Amino acid sequence: MKLPRDLHGSEAAKALIRLGFERQRQTGSHLILRRAGCTVVVPQHRPLKPGTLRGILEQAGVTLEELLQNL
Repeated sequence: MKLPRDLHGSEAAKALIRLGFERQRQTGSHLILRRAGCTVVVPQHRPLKPGTLRGILEQAGVTLEELLQNL
């Protein structure tokens, strides 16, 4: 499945929160989420570039399908 090119950072953050991540803090335009020792940095850009989204998914240990189901 191809990465979406119109996904905003705020949408990705909401989906990760639904997957069990908790908001730790925000520094500038970067939101830091945490779950069980796993930290994910989500930039609040619109839209997220495909490489940035891929990095967020790798940091979170989440598949693209899981993220899209929780949007």
